Amino acid sequence: MNNPTPPEPPDPAGPARAEDRPARLSVGVVGAGRVGPPLAAALRLAGHRPVAASGVSDASRRRSAEMLPGVPLVDPAEVLARADLVLLTVPDDALPDLVAGLAGTGAVRQGQLLVHTSGRFGASVLDPAVRAGALPLALHPAMTFTGTSVDVQRLAGCSFGVTAPEELRLAAEALVIEMGGEPEWIEEAARPLYHAALAIGANHLVTLVTQSMELLRASGVRAPDRMLGPLLGAALDNALRSGDSALTGPVARGDAGTVAAHVTELRKHAPQTVAGYLAMARATADRALAHGLLKPELAEDLLDVLAGGGTPDGGTPRGDSGSAGDDDEGAGE
Repeated sequence: MNNPTPPEPPDPAGPARAEDRPARLSVGVVGAGRVGPPLAAALRLAGHRPVAASGVSDASRRRSAEMLPGVPLVDPAEVLARADLVLLTVPDDALPDLVAGLAGTGAVRQGQLLVHTSGRFGASVLDPAVRAGALPLALHPAMTFTGTSVDVQRLAGCSFGVTAPEELRLAAEALVIEMGGEPEWIEEAARPLYHAALAIGANHLVTLVTQSMELLRASGVRAPDRMLGPLLGAALDNALRSGDSALTGPVARGDAGTVAAHVTELRKHAPQTVAGYLAMARATADRALAHGLLKPELAEDLLDVLAGGGTPDGGTPRGDSGSAGDDDEGAGE
């Protein structure tokens, strides 16, 4: 098999239709989880040719059959033997051993493009394969995946954290654009911080939303998803547009009595949520105070409540701090 030629950057005049272009690279997937098959399917739409995948679980096999019909499931070494571009889409902790194992067994070929999708790692995790002649690319899609065809549609406009040697930068960015994404260059040393930022924003958001829905059900709300949809959509939009200026609610207003009442009720009905509530309230108070949203004279009572984990009776400590003034009545949150 000839060494692959990295894809050319897209034509500024606009991409040609996939059916009008020859398949430029044969594509393999090692790890047919939620990420690999959708990315391979997106590359197929761009004119590349998926030729092999590996997957162990029944779910991986079903996912591969649905999204990559006709593509055989083989072992990882055989995937590398068949493909010019290989997607390594395995969990972060499994990636270093996988790369070392493939390189150590001679599966890596000279000039082969190896692409991993880990957010945590940059290109250096592929060094064992680079010593065997591989071309390393770290392309992390900043998106949550379902492992279904909807992911291919969601890739349109999705940012990818891109890390690669300078000489492969254009090739890496071209692949991202062909999948419908937007490349964002991340330095090697910044990858763990970049990934932590995404985990805070996306993974923790799911936990917060599901906790909120559970508490709403417990309070008698029959359709918590319908209630939260407009509220959370507006909060997210406001946060993306305005940053800390979008902070609202009892913590930002300094309503210490309300916060104490929250903690009391959570201890009764959902004690497993108290630690998270207090931690997020402290972080919110710090940001609100730093940006001038939380008045210093109200912050003292609020921080006392948070430091003490709330008052036992849910009452307002040291006077009524529920009157924040102005016309912010806290509607919606």
